[in-house]
Amino acid sequence: MGIKALPEALIFARDLDLDLVEVADKANPPVCRVMDYGKYKYETAQKAKESRRKSTNVVIKEMKYRPKIGGGDFETKTKKVEKFLAEGHKVKITIMFRGREVAHPELGKKILDRVADEIVNTGRVEVWPKLDGPRNMIMVLAPDKKAQANHAAELKKAAEEARPADTEPVPAPEVTEAVVDGAPEVTEPAATTTPEVTDEVAEPAATEPEREPENQP
Repeated sequence: MGIKALPEALIFARDLDLDLVEVADKANPPVCRVMDYGKYKYETAQKAKESRRKSTNVVIKEMKYRPKIGGGDFETKTKKVEKFLAEGHKVKITIMFRGREVAHPELGKKILDRVADEIVNTGRVEVWPKLDGPRNMIMVLAPDKKAQANHAAELKKAAEEARPADTEPVPAPEVTEAVVDGAPEVTEPAATTTPEVTDEVAEPAATEPEREPENQP
């Protein structure tokens, strides 16, 4: 709009039902913008909220080891380190020296190298081993999304290869009976001979007629 007097600029903004907002007070003359200030504040708040939502809250965890740590304790602590890395956190590994162990920093370096080898599938070394004071040695690990994705793909492939192959279908038992016109042929059992039974009844033998007695004189 060019250079305008302040009263003229205010009247122009009010006619449009908008606000006159100063955006560069150090300029000569100051720079103002005609805008809806309420809408501008709302959009700015929404963008800040979206930015906070997308940002990840990275927390640095710490795990402490001893130069003479046992195998079981080393495995337990290292698994926790892998869990922290998988959750997206950084992990600070601290080796604590006691007594004469201070004279052998190579023992702490050996432990840190073992940890770095164990977490190769979930993280990477961000800060390499270094002394932190007279009695501590530290190393910082960071999550490695690419390594985690590759490891997950390898596990999936191994699981598919270990899956047993499909078994061949079992052949159906052979049917021995013949089928004619869609009906199975049934073989009748062999006839067995049975004694012939007749209804004839033997007639009694013929007898002579009984003679009448002769008349006696």
